[in-house]
Amino acid sequence: MKIALFGKHYQSDTIEIICQVIDVLEKNGAEICIEKKYYDSIKEEFELLNEYETFKKHDDLNESIDFLISIGGDGTILRAATLVRDKNIPIVGVNAGRLGFLATVQVENINTFLPKLFTNDFKISKRTLISLKCSPPNEDLRDINFALNEVTVSRKDTTSMITIETFLNEEYLNSYWADGLIIATPTGSTGYSLSCGGPVLMPENSSFVITPIAPHNLTARPLVIPDNIEIRLNISGREDQFLVSLDSRITTVTKETSLTIKKAPFEIKMVDFFEEGFLKTIRKKLLWGEDKRN
Repeated sequence: MKIALFGKHYQSDTIEIICQVIDVLEKNGAEICIEKKYYDSIKEEFELLNEYETFKKHDDLNESIDFLISIGGDGTILRAATLVRDKNIPIVGVNAGRLGFLATVQVENINTFLPKLFTNDFKISKRTLISLKCSPPNEDLRDINFALNEVTVSRKDTTSMITIETFLNEEYLNSYWADGLIIATPTGSTGYSLSCGGPVLMPENSSFVITPIAPHNLTARPLVIPDNIEIRLNISGREDQFLVSLDSRITTVTKETSLTIKKAPFEIKMVDFFEEGFLKTIRKKLLWGEDKRN
């Protein structure tokens, strides 16, 4: 079995986590390859017992990779998704961050959960992605034009609200007068969209959520739509430029730009262990249903 390791950046307090992960994999006879920048940062801090194969980009990953282990927080998993893309390599999230809603393998469970990869004692959760097309084209989005969590449009160089004219399958929906607009996947429904009042969707749900950011009109509520609908956005406001983000990647567009958002043609596979399912995660991470009276 061949397993790839990826981390967004190295922090000295994660040394024990990295050592634990590598130790479990080697004890189970796995072949290990590590993302080049991550590998170099690790080697600067401590000496690895073995030399490992490295990879740099999406094209370096092939069908020989059985899993990609992301070591970090949820942001690291979002970056890992840009490496995996359409390669169908399942991602395992080891939480070296804080909340870790996607990175469900906690430090104390590394020795318990990771060996399950070698006995097929897990399930695969297929996660829908959302894609973005700009007209005229935006060079920043030409290569990586998809998101696992959400696509967000927001104001840039102004404190004034912007107007986001929204169409669903070319039928006019609404003109949101707000600080911005979030189009979230089921995976992203527990992120930025949730903090702006959006609903939580189960990962298997075939829907997107349209959530306005601080809308001027309080009747503009979050809307759940089928994920086979194409969304088109036209933006206007006092300034000429606006921000568009795909997960953690941000670019600038002009108000002449038309944004087309729809379901991406591929999915990301996440490894879920039976002891840490979605319902348990929202109870534990979001304190779902917590009430001091009970």
